[in-house]
Amino acid sequence: MRPEAGLVLARLQERAPTLGAGRLLCIDGPSGAGKTTLAEAVRTQAAAAGIEHRVIHMDDLYDGWDGLPRVHEQLATLLPPLAEGRPGGYRRYDWTAGRYAEDVTIDPAPLLVLEGAGSWDPAYAALVTLLVWLDAPAEERLARTIARDGAALEPQLRRWARDELVHLARTGAREHADLAVGTPTGRP
Repeated sequence: MRPEAGLVLARLQERAPTLGAGRLLCIDGPSGAGKTTLAEAVRTQAAAAGIEHRVIHMDDLYDGWDGLPRVHEQLATLLPPLAEGRPGGYRRYDWTAGRYAEDVTIDPAPLLVLEGAGSWDPAYAALVTLLVWLDAPAEERLARTIARDGAALEPQLRRWARDELVHLARTGAREHADLAVGTPTGRP
């Protein structure tokens, strides 16, 4: 359990809703930094506090290994409708099949958590209640992703990490973060 989850939830509750009547938490940063773990801890604490919430993992939105640069297309069908109080949606990518699967509809809720690289996009900055940046040393992140996804995927994971650095630098998520967790100095 990440101890930062309580701080994140408290900061969210201190801020006014930005996604229609709900709040949007973006947990961004490079792969292997602990974003999923933090999102799970926030989810657990939100549930314990009786806060209705949804957690969306960005892995479901990427169009495969080369999909990060186009993830904004998925955010465009998800976030603006929610900001208007209407259901939003996205196409879920099936990594095993190597293609998009079903359409997923997300109803407005008091808390939406977007977890993963590319969850924060400057085009939707006004809709974000809180942006959390997670980081860790590059070799530690790579070791975590290999342990999670398997050594057979190391070439794809290394390529993803390079593409991710470019994408994260373009969006400026690190510089716009309301809260940084992990290694605060050095480059991701």
